[in-house]
Amino acid sequence: MQVGRMTQPIELIIEEPALGSFVWRLLETDANGANPKVLRDAFDPADTYEAALAAGQRALHSEIRRRAPAQPHAQGA
Repeated sequence: MQVGRMTQPIELIIEEPALGSFVWRLLETDANGANPKVLRDAFDPADTYEAALAAGQRALHSEIRRRAPAQPHAQGA
């Protein structure tokens, strides 16, 4: 699958707002990587950094797929 170049970078960050409580957040920036705005964030905190990272990566991949242009369907012979 070929995905076109994204013009608005998305950054995945993991934060620990309370000891042992980790949340992910997707930030969308302008084309220069400045002026970050929250695009999506975790509904519930995770118990570990790794779990929050995995959940954030799934959300990031979902967002990339959502933004990808529709692929033409192969025609059957």
